Amino acid sequence: MTRMSGTFNSPLLLGFDHFERMLDRISKTSAEGYPPYNIEQISENGLRITLAVAGFSESDLSVTLEANQLTVAGRIAADDTERVYLHRGIAARQFQRSFVLAEGIEVTGAALDKGLLHIDLMRPPPETQVREIKIGKSAPKPSRMTIDGKGE
Repeated sequence: MTRMSGTFNSPLLLGFDHFERMLDRISKTSAEGYPPYNIEQISENGLRITLAVAGFSESDLSVTLEANQLTVAGRIAADDTERVYLHRGIAARQFQRSFVLAEGIEVTGAALDKGLLHIDLMRPPPETQVREIKIGKSAPKPSRMTIDGKGE
């Protein structure tokens, strides 16, 4: 089987195809700067993403996690038609901001406080595992498939 050309093209990097797919997902995420956000380390294994979402209520926001991609979306249901604005400088447009999370990172909660949406994440401590592999006398012979789908 021929490996696809790409960032992880080396024969020494076996099983890293998912990293290449992850980099593709990251490159496709929006480069738009709204809403602004911070990422901070709040403990040895804890992280917090804070987004500035002034004007959005809890019901206007959604936080979802799918296939290690955290997505925060905001949509204000209806524009206030009773108010007459002389100047409208507070952005209230819809948005979607995505973050690709590493394997094992868990979302522990989200809270809205004074126009800031805080999303807490926990990175589990790495576990070092050493496993001894028994060396046998001969390696098993791999079976080959023929054109008709039967093994040799």
